[in-house]
Amino acid sequence: MNIVIIGGVAAGAKAAAKIKRLLPDASVKIFTDDTHVSYSSCGLPYYIQGNFKDYTMLLVRSVEEFKKSGIDVYLQHKVTKIDLKSKNITVNNNFNDFYVPYDRLIIATGARPFIPEVKGVHDYTNIYILRKIEDGIKIRNKMLESKKVVIAGSGFIGLELLEAFVQNGLEVTLIERKNRLMPAFDEDMSKIIRDRLESIENRSFKLITDESIVEFAGEGENASKVITSTGREIETDFVVLCAGVVPNTEIAREAGLIIGKSGAIKVNKLMQTSAVNVFACGDCCEEPHLINGQSVWVPLGSTANKEGRCAAMNAAGIYTVFEGVLGSAVTRCLNTTMSMTGFTEREAQNFGYTPISVTVNKNDMVAYMPEVGDFTLKVVADKVTGLLLGGQAVGSIGADKRINALAGALTGRLTVREFANNDFTYSPPFSPTIDPLLDAMNLLCAKLGC
Repeated sequence: MNIVIIGGVAAGAKAAAKIKRLLPDASVKIFTDDTHVSYSSCGLPYYIQGNFKDYTMLLVRSVEEFKKSGIDVYLQHKVTKIDLKSKNITVNNNFNDFYVPYDRLIIATGARPFIPEVKGVHDYTNIYILRKIEDGIKIRNKMLESKKVVIAGSGFIGLELLEAFVQNGLEVTLIERKNRLMPAFDEDMSKIIRDRLESIENRSFKLITDESIVEFAGEGENASKVITSTGREIETDFVVLCAGVVPNTEIAREAGLIIGKSGAIKVNKLMQTSAVNVFACGDCCEEPHLINGQSVWVPLGSTANKEGRCAAMNAAGIYTVFEGVLGSAVTRCLNTTMSMTGFTEREAQNFGYTPISVTVNKNDMVAYMPEVGDFTLKVVADKVTGLLLGGQAVGSIGADKRINALAGALTGRLTVREFANNDFTYSPPFSPTIDPLLDAMNLLCAKLGC
């Protein structure tokens, strides 16, 4: 059996390794236009920051290791066409095109950074995106010789790079075209994120929201100035674009596969596309939301790995279901943790629920502990059914474990009343006597009359 995989970062590499274990006699080939395979792109901001100096620590598995297990990896080989009728793909290796037949095809083409159409954006070599290992190396090297940087976008990557640059002594200007930082969060939680960051004394960064970049200007090959929609001019040594990502679905669309409303490939719970024996996984495909079953596009590394495994199992003939996602995510910026799962209050309303919420600000452990921190927790539920819908937490590192606990409750479709009966662990270095999550549930119960 010929099994061909397009893409080899997270989902594709996971699928290849799994399917080779399941079908040891099968021919398994990975084609990727990247220069590396099987690496942690989520770790790139921390490599740039200098948490570790050797970028090879990001590599999960090398080409040679894949080869030893019987998997052929073709780096810098771009797949330009999928022929569903003939069951082959067209591959370009920078010199010529050739055809590769398949019995099973797994598409794991991922996503790429969105590049806004701004005057001068393609004219300068010091305007970067962060997608591949080479991007991380270039940005780190430029950072080490620079004093000023502009970040366009305040999502997860934007704030992770803000921390990286500040920790390396740069003067940072972050520009967000929307009216708040971290737009994925509800407005009240976004405000808390900004307030915490701006409370840092002697900070070397400026946060600009509700303003967009309209032009990059400079002399020669380097942009030296960023001009915004209000006429503001910001001098800089380099720029990093963090304006979101878009799914790589062009070859899937051209092949005639069904594309979802989000622009990502539509798949079922077996990771099957609309074509027989063609699967898709990772950041290039949609997935069902665990709360309401509607198709969503949530590009996350953790999801990509789970989907890659599921696609491999089903491609090998082993019935396996990927139930869906909650959009659970976490990051940090300058000692502020930001985590979320499920629906925000705004999303719940858009999906037709009648959301109610409570927000609590609590210590993450008993107040007399010397390392005590605090965080703000927001929990959203449905007023009609009492069903838990989501939550967000901002503050100390203890915020993350509360969101993880809430994610488990959302997966189990628990109501507020059911969750309030949880028996959480307690010890002074780990939590207050009554965990903040249970405080939130008690307040929600009072609102719901349960």
